[in-house]
Amino acid sequence: MYSTSDFRRGLKIEMDGKPYEIVEFQHVKPGKGGAFVRTKLKHILTGRVVDQTFRSGEKVDKPDIAVQDMQFLYREGTDFVFMDLETYEQKNIPAAQVGEKGGFVKEGETVTVLLYNGELFDLDLPASVAMTVVETEPGVQGDRVTGATKPAKLETGITVSVPLFISQGERIKVDTRTGEYISRE
Repeated sequence: MYSTSDFRRGLKIEMDGKPYEIVEFQHVKPGKGGAFVRTKLKHILTGRVVDQTFRSGEKVDKPDIAVQDMQFLYREGTDFVFMDLETYEQKNIPAAQVGEKGGFVKEGETVTVLLYNGELFDLDLPASVAMTVVETEPGVQGDRVTGATKPAKLETGITVSVPLFISQGERIKVDTRTGEYISRE
């Protein structure tokens, strides 16, 4: 069980038998009365966001979430298709449920996925990934100090802002949480 003091962004909890992820939380200590925690919770399976208030020190359950490595095969319409590495069973997850994380997985790559009661619902990506720039304006010598950026299309199809000196064909590191350029590979 989790206490309200354990709350943080991204923590997965179970409330009324349903799994939720904490999107936002705020500890409030009014002048009168007891302290409480105001939260925004996203339903893991449906994506619906609800507001919930907990008394300070209140306990909530941990959801039954399993972690498993699966291989990303391909995109089928609006779904991502993953394959279980042990049973070779294929599972689909809607792109809307994956969100922006889908832009950081390459075909054939092994990814850690999260399952709730055997149902695939989210990806657990590393903090950064290395990707190749496939399309951007040519790099210009001497543009290292300005701090200006330009758009660059990566091998998975997502676009990130990169410094002006980055050229097509270079490998760069990208932060998967924010989608920002980190460094050259």
